[in-house]
Amino acid sequence: MALLHSGRVLSEIAATFHLGLAATASARANIILGVTEVFKRGTNSKKMNLVRKAEAQIATKSLDKEYLSIWGLAEFHKASAELALVLKSGQFVTVQTISGTGALRIGASFLQRFFNWGNHAPIFRDTGMELQGYRLYDPKTCGFDVTGAVEDLSKIPEQNVLLLHACTHNPTAVDPRLEQWKDIATVVKKKSLFAFFDMAYQGFTSGDGDKDARAVRHFIEQGINVCLCQSYAKNTGLYGERVGAFTVVYETKRVESQVKISIRLMYASRPHNGAQIASTILNTPDSLRTQLVSSLKKKGSTHNWPHITAPIGMFCFTGLKPEQVEWLTKEFSIYMTKGGRISVTGVTSGNVGYLAHAIHQVTK
Repeated sequence: MALLHSGRVLSEIAATFHLGLAATASARANIILGVTEVFKRGTNSKKMNLVRKAEAQIATKSLDKEYLSIWGLAEFHKASAELALVLKSGQFVTVQTISGTGALRIGASFLQRFFNWGNHAPIFRDTGMELQGYRLYDPKTCGFDVTGAVEDLSKIPEQNVLLLHACTHNPTAVDPRLEQWKDIATVVKKKSLFAFFDMAYQGFTSGDGDKDARAVRHFIEQGINVCLCQSYAKNTGLYGERVGAFTVVYETKRVESQVKISIRLMYASRPHNGAQIASTILNTPDSLRTQLVSSLKKKGSTHNWPHITAPIGMFCFTGLKPEQVEWLTKEFSIYMTKGGRISVTGVTSGNVGYLAHAIHQVTK
């Protein structure tokens, strides 16, 4: 978290947390890559990769390679806004960006151009502004310093921009509780600050995309002006595709042209493929969850499967044990993480019956 405006640097969060975060991210990546390697070695023609299937679905559509509009892929940025916000069309402007980094850079450029406000070091500093900090992490409790944060925010001059991580704070991994978010929002509203949210881990913090977006939604409900940067590198595994979105909740007619100018001066257009994959994932109906549970019952399963039908995003934990996952891989060529996590987008009407049969066999 940081205060964004044209003042001198007040404080920096200790860099020692970066090492632990990098190790965690590396471990998570290795888990997924391990599944992929085993999948590649499999020879069964019926083998199923439940980590991700969206790209295979897109390949059947024979899409062109023309330039996207300056706003990006319409169905993608519409789905991005719906994932994070609960607003009607016309209350916000959303554009596709080059991952979360691109979203931050567009946001910094927009704020510098339109509001003459501040930046996010080092990305934001490139716009000509400087970064100030405020208390966040309490080393004594290894938790969020709500008293220090509120005290520091209360001293901020009015009409400044405040950078906030919506969930899974990087690098500390320390998030405010909902009551603490409300305390922060009260100060932000009182000081007429502009809230700039960075959200790169929606769905990873709690497993529930709606719960992870509650801070952003609460601020909007309180009538606070909000910018939102979204990245799909982590929560969809599209690291190399550089997929992101930038949203402004403000007077939209005044915003559209300014955001468009920032994009035109930087890159004008962005690639199709990553946005198509993310869009397919975001727009896949939750009914696939219901179909899987229904098929399990038809196969004779007597287990309860509410954790599959619960609408908690693109992933779900099946509840399968490592030995059951291993059995699925060896006997049925179905690949998932050892913890039993699957991507719901890998379940289709064509394979749901086979998947249900296999799961039933290993859970009898």
